Amino acid sequence: MPVVNRIADFAADMTKWRQHLHSIPELEFDCFETAAFVADRLREFGVDELHEGIAKTGIVAIINGQGEGPTIGLRADMDALPMSEETAVHYASKNQGKMHACGHDGHTTMLLGAARYLAETRNFSGRVALIFQPAEEEGGGAGVMVEEGIMDRFDISQVYALHNAPGFEEGYFYTAPGPIMAAVDTFEVHIQGVGGHGAMPHETKDPVMAACGIAQAIQTIVSRNHYALDDLVVSVTQIHTGTVNNVIPDTAYINGTVRTFDPNVRKMVMQRMEQIVQGQAASYGVEARLEYNISYPATINHVDQAAFAADVAREVSGTERVNANAGREMGAEDFAYMLQERPGAYLFLGQGQGAGLHHPKYNFNDEIAPVGASFFARIVEKALPVA
Repeated sequence: MPVVNRIADFAADMTKWRQHLHSIPELEFDCFETAAFVADRLREFGVDELHEGIAKTGIVAIINGQGEGPTIGLRADMDALPMSEETAVHYASKNQGKMHACGHDGHTTMLLGAARYLAETRNFSGRVALIFQPAEEEGGGAGVMVEEGIMDRFDISQVYALHNAPGFEEGYFYTAPGPIMAAVDTFEVHIQGVGGHGAMPHETKDPVMAACGIAQAIQTIVSRNHYALDDLVVSVTQIHTGTVNNVIPDTAYINGTVRTFDPNVRKMVMQRMEQIVQGQAASYGVEARLEYNISYPATINHVDQAAFAADVAREVSGTERVNANAGREMGAEDFAYMLQERPGAYLFLGQGQGAGLHHPKYNFNDEIAPVGASFFARIVEKALPVA
């Protein structure tokens, strides 16, 4: 792959950084050790400004180019997932119940690699703002950083991000103009019945049967209440109730996720879910309460910036290894908040075969770190050429 030669020179250092980050996973906004490691590296590289403590543990570092010009934002997420690791690698998680199962350790490493190169060469005009963000998986750290004013404070004009993609060829990029990832909401249903002896169900108001009825009826929203060509996913992911085999419990709990692109589809789901929950509760003689939580918006690439980013990716990986019209998918990403504020694009970078994202045996492929770092570096150099 035609990665930037200087970045290829320190690929071994990037592997060491990434494997260290992999061993110290942290959750949500509590990325203290991760942020300290990032800040130490940025100081070593000689960035011009280092701003810490944004969104609790987020960092924005500024590198100045050779002349006047706009500021390009490059973003990497730093947080991990609350799950146990099963990779058996020598640098596996030291933090019980926490794991870098989505590759954010790799994303952070790729941006650090770009930072080192850009601080050394400064072959661009204007400035680059390196955004290291906590709480992508849970908490919407991108939204919090936006709310705390980073776009205006650092005068960011465009913003770009990458995500690794297991199952795709190493170094293969894909993206799309317009919507690329869905909006995500969550729902909870709290059911209150009247428990009793399992042998005497007639004396109860059974929340177990009500939970089953509600869970099944919710699926009719997708199959019967929306146009088949409008993307929609409604998934029940948890049902909790009961303790032993001869007791009908008092309560039951249902949890799940909704993925949409169209705000009107989201509104329809909210209305139908409330109607279904209340209707099913009445039919089973129980009480039920729906909590519907609106979360990340859809991730929508800006057309011109997506095309520009694809051109840069072709330069790094070759024309045949870039798909600029890959279509959209139902996963979600809080980078959406940054794209609502500034033009930019979100791309995926193939990392080869292996366990998928959020799997206990997942591991980031260190071979693609120089590719991602080269992409970030060339975004800056191409967007902000030296006069």
